[in-house]
Amino acid sequence: MKPIRVVIADDHAVMRAGLRALLEAEADLKVVGEAEDGADCIDKVLELQPDVVLMDINMPRCNGLQALARLRELASDTRVLVLTMHDDANYLREVLASGGAGFVLKQAAGADLLTAIRTVQEGGVYLHPHHARILADDEESAGALMVDREVEARYRSLSKREAEVFKLIALGHRNSEIAERMFLSVKTIETYKARLMKKLDCNSRAALVRYALELGILS
Repeated sequence: MKPIRVVIADDHAVMRAGLRALLEAEADLKVVGEAEDGADCIDKVLELQPDVVLMDINMPRCNGLQALARLRELASDTRVLVLTMHDDANYLREVLASGGAGFVLKQAAGADLLTAIRTVQEGGVYLHPHHARILADDEESAGALMVDREVEARYRSLSKREAEVFKLIALGHRNSEIAERMFLSVKTIETYKARLMKKLDCNSRAALVRYALELGILS
């Protein structure tokens, strides 16, 4: 089995070295490149086409959130896992809304990070249970959700196609990726997306992710 190819983006050389050592001790992981800022990361990803990017948020020239948004446009097949020292709910929401596949604290880097890399490579979204609770309990963010009869009834109202599009959106896939996977046009996917968001009363991607987590749809 081919190893998971990873690019590390962090402006601290010591952190990059530590992460490289951690990852390369695993038989199924291979670090193929390093970047010291967001702009460098974009260049490295386009050149190396890794499976997963480990990316810090606070970096010079182009920060992690800016780089994440750009990578979703230019390298949609690469999964982006944000690694940060900031346990901030606003960062968490922004990462998910921008298409990030996961959020890991540097303080918890270790077994959690290895699990996160493997999870996002397989198409999942990785959140520590603490962060999942933040999303579930956040009454201030748009579309805050609770699992109750009404929520479950809304989900059951989705057609089979709408439910499939919903899950793929929550997993971080773009409309073009979903269209290719489902053998449909992008316009058709956009129609399904508009319908399901109306049915679920969600007005943002972060709300969709939170909904999916609450319903146990995402692993």
